[in-house]
Amino acid sequence: MNAAVNKGPAQRAPSYYSASLNDTTEYPTLKGTVQVDVAIIGGGFTGVATAVELAERGLKVAIVETNRIGWGASGRNGGQVTGSLSGDEAMRTQMRDRLGAEVDDFIWHLRWRGHQIIEQRVERYGIQCDLKHGHLHAAMKPSHMTELRAFEAEAQRRGMGELVQLLDRDAMQQHLHSPLYLGALKNRRNLHLHPLNLCLGEARAAHDLGALVFENSEVLEIVHGPRPAVVTAQGRIEARQVMLAGDVYHKLEKRQLKGKIFPAMGGIVTTAPLGELAEQINPQDLAVYDCRFVLDYYRLTADKRLLFGGGANYSGRDSRDIEGELRPCIERTFPVLKGVPIEFQWSCAMGIVVNRIPQLGKLSDNVWYCQGYSGHGIATSHIMGEIMAEALTGTLEKFDTFAACKHIKVPMGDLLGNPLLAAGMWYYQMLEKLR
Repeated sequence: MNAAVNKGPAQRAPSYYSASLNDTTEYPTLKGTVQVDVAIIGGGFTGVATAVELAERGLKVAIVETNRIGWGASGRNGGQVTGSLSGDEAMRTQMRDRLGAEVDDFIWHLRWRGHQIIEQRVERYGIQCDLKHGHLHAAMKPSHMTELRAFEAEAQRRGMGELVQLLDRDAMQQHLHSPLYLGALKNRRNLHLHPLNLCLGEARAAHDLGALVFENSEVLEIVHGPRPAVVTAQGRIEARQVMLAGDVYHKLEKRQLKGKIFPAMGGIVTTAPLGELAEQINPQDLAVYDCRFVLDYYRLTADKRLLFGGGANYSGRDSRDIEGELRPCIERTFPVLKGVPIEFQWSCAMGIVVNRIPQLGKLSDNVWYCQGYSGHGIATSHIMGEIMAEALTGTLEKFDTFAACKHIKVPMGDLLGNPLLAAGMWYYQMLEKLR
């Protein structure tokens, strides 16, 4: 039996999130041979969310994680759950032949499905993750306002008008004490939260439903065949089906997956608690990101710190000085915070797909993979977790829609892929300056 034991503070990458855990459970290392219905490789949102879905359906599931649950991007990101789908236009183009006139409805409803899953799961399992509603998509120039007006019009047409509000420069002063923005789209359907506590809460829910959870258990090999298996240094999980959910953090199955997904490094900092200043700069406690291609994003934590991220690095290498890069952005956004102490800084590797469409597929008859959310992982991973659980239990309609999408495979993998991504980002940033 996979018994969870509490052994004190979790040893994770130092961050505000790892310093404010609600659950310090340590799960055991895989030893010996285990038999399950589905073995899931990866203890981030994709793996954990899929495990909950499958366990709720009565399947015996095992999660096997190289490090700790939520160790990667799932426990290090900006904590924003928004209806922005990376790659939505590419999806629309590639899925039109399959879905026909329904493609626009499919993508619109997909935008908000992750929100529903997260809200329902937090309520059902009593997960404490500082869940809050409200978000601003902020405009820095007139062309951004044009984009926001178009989104507001679609929201109105689709019956979401009471949840969105277009703000002009004057109205912005009631929401943010910042000189940067011409306006914003306020969206009360969007969420923000403590992502590591959400991931740990979902792992606990899966475990309580009977799932086996193993940490510090790097998978060395996937054995394909009628009864596939995953092999670690000290153990083996035999299953009817295997799902690879490691995103950009694993190096398994290189022959088929190399060159399909690339790391981009994002930096995040968190200030000391701001006290009354928090209500001054962000009186409605909203999450914010701007309309630029390479954007800044921020929100207040439960203890009134400013958590601020941005400046994605597409070289695949960590920044040497995250605070040095982001402090000028903070002080430009909120001049009143000039000189504010920074107490945490860390990086987050995002899995970037060239066309930005999440990658779902099969490596063999009973070995599946799911990856590549291009910076929109919290909501998208939960959507994909539901789709993968449906597929693993025989309902393939949505899985097949994504699996049919064509993806670019870059020769030489990261060696060529990251320089190409960096060049592409430079190109789009130059275009943006001309708009």
